[in-house]
Amino acid sequence: MDVQPIDVGIFSLLPPLIAITLALITKEVISSLMLGILSGGAIYCAFTGANPVEMAAFPFEVMAKTVGTPDKFNIILFLALLGALVCVVTKAGGSQAYGAWATRKIRSKRSAELATSCLGVLIFIDDYFNCLTVGTVMKPVTDKYRVSRAKLAYIIDTTAAPVCIIAPVSSWAAAVGSTLYETGSFSNELSAFFATIPYNMYAILSILMVLVLSLSDLEFGPMANAEWNAETTGQVGAVDQNVENQEKRPPANGTVWDLIIPIGGLIVFTILAMIYNGGYWSKHLTLQEAIGNCNSSAALVLGGFLALVLAFLMFVPRKLLGFKDFMSNIALGINTMVPAYIILTLAWTIGSLCQNYLGTGKYIGMLVQTSHLPIELIPAIVFLVAAGLSFSIGTAWGTFGIFIPIVVFICKAAPSQIMTVTLAATLAGSVFGDHCSPISDTTILSSSGAGCNHMQHVSTQIPYAVLVACCCFVSYLVAGFSGGNVVLTLGTGIGMLLVILFLLHKHARARLAR
Repeated sequence: MDVQPIDVGIFSLLPPLIAITLALITKEVISSLMLGILSGGAIYCAFTGANPVEMAAFPFEVMAKTVGTPDKFNIILFLALLGALVCVVTKAGGSQAYGAWATRKIRSKRSAELATSCLGVLIFIDDYFNCLTVGTVMKPVTDKYRVSRAKLAYIIDTTAAPVCIIAPVSSWAAAVGSTLYETGSFSNELSAFFATIPYNMYAILSILMVLVLSLSDLEFGPMANAEWNAETTGQVGAVDQNVENQEKRPPANGTVWDLIIPIGGLIVFTILAMIYNGGYWSKHLTLQEAIGNCNSSAALVLGGFLALVLAFLMFVPRKLLGFKDFMSNIALGINTMVPAYIILTLAWTIGSLCQNYLGTGKYIGMLVQTSHLPIELIPAIVFLVAAGLSFSIGTAWGTFGIFIPIVVFICKAAPSQIMTVTLAATLAGSVFGDHCSPISDTTILSSSGAGCNHMQHVSTQIPYAVLVACCCFVSYLVAGFSGGNVVLTLGTGIGMLLVILFLLHKHARARLAR
């Protein structure tokens, strides 16, 4: 079948809407994604006049092309290596030893949540890496203090993409900077990236909110129920039982270093791999240029493999694990990641189908271009539209890649400060939609890293993310009418968020007192 991109207009919105609606209703993401993909295939074939056999084969052809790309396949490999590393470290007793040590140092639930948040902020180099590493390290501690896995997944997800989108040395900075620079509105990639940071309200407010929630006992919405259940019953909502059950076996003679060194090695090896394949040594680039030029997915695979080799050299000679036991736990660890492989494969497929074959992004972009909005409203409206597109196709990168050229076209007659605000609103909306979407890869990886049910993570996270987004929307209205005044924009967003959180906290206290 000769597959070419087509324009199906409003019908391009149906596949993601079907998948997301069914996922939220049924709480079952795999069948929902599959039905969304099949509906997209049916729409494509109906518009191209394909026969029933081609209609049935087309979605799987898209799936093969999408997952067969090097970047996507590298993420699958990294998940396998990370699952294997977590499993062998747990079996060797490293997780138990670390949990015992951390619970002596971290003496409260509040400290456990704050430590998780700070670790998430510190691992800013890549969002995929962040999602899986933070969960691996902090699960023993948060479980000890009865932090629900849904809350852990929220903290992980909120300190992944929102941190990477404002971190100058990250895989996101490279993508954002190069995309902005290509518009011709900035002198170089770095200046383009830095210009948007003060106006990236979703990233700033998300990080502020997760820190406030970690320091307080405020919870609301479905998250409050998950936390109450964990606190009163001790059932944190873990779904990664294959690995968790190993901790109930007689402990091995592992030490805290048997977790710290392999995970630390993973971090160091991955960063070195990013610098290496980015051309730091071979092309004599600067560190910033090398990070910007690197293939982060390939670096993750190399880092994961070297960390697993390091674990082998640490555990087998000391007889913490025998050779056969080490290898069998690699297989067990890979098996724990199978649900994540399936969900990621389906999410990538529906995103590719909408973006590359049905023209979802172009259709939404055309609606924005022809709307003739007042210039003062453009940042706030673009924030909402970018969020909707990102939520629908499950990718922030794809969204800002589509939208940034459109924003430049819309704002070409506007003051330069309004263009910068609107570009930042595009990035913020893209991250917000990606943060909420059940078909987003970072959402999937956050639930996998936390060992949390995927749809529980989505449903508990959405009210928190929407609260932040509402504050962002008002901030972008202020930015539009104030000509991009940074103090007013930041002050409005931060002040509004803190006031709402204070009122919610007061309401929760009053309800408990009754």
